Amino acid sequence: MEDRSVIHSTFVIERSYPAPPERVFAAFADPTKKRRWFVEGGGHAVEHFEMDFRVGGKERARFRFKDGTALKGIACTNDASYQDIVPNRRVVLASTMTLGERCISASLVTVELLPSESGTDLIFTHQGAFFEGADGPEMREAGWRKLLDRLTEEFPALVRE
Repeated sequence: MEDRSVIHSTFVIERSYPAPPERVFAAFADPTKKRRWFVEGGGHAVEHFEMDFRVGGKERARFRFKDGTALKGIACTNDASYQDIVPNRRVVLASTMTLGERCISASLVTVELLPSESGTDLIFTHQGAFFEGADGPEMREAGWRKLLDRLTEEFPALVRE
């Protein structure tokens, strides 16, 4: 029998956006906006994206890595379910990530939006269990940092630091 392993990890990323919490929340709640910053771009082709933004609702993103990437041709699927939503304040979701047919992780993600003098402070907490063959906590954190940087593009009036 193959040895099974799991790595547990929690990381927190903080960002400030010069946009009110309502605009930042909309970037998570609106399927068109979320698809833009969360799924599109990079070294993959989007095969499917659906989102039912409500407590108990599901989200599914499936993409395939392009030529020239280490995972060329492999499909990646992210399945999530919304656990808690407080408009303009908080989103909590549970998700699994699959590479090919193998589940590589299960996560709980909490996004908190706090009004600030300059707009919104975002606190992103990721609690994950990474299974053998997984991308690992360091790569997942790096991926989320890039995604939260891309979120900035949803606010065209932003001045980059």
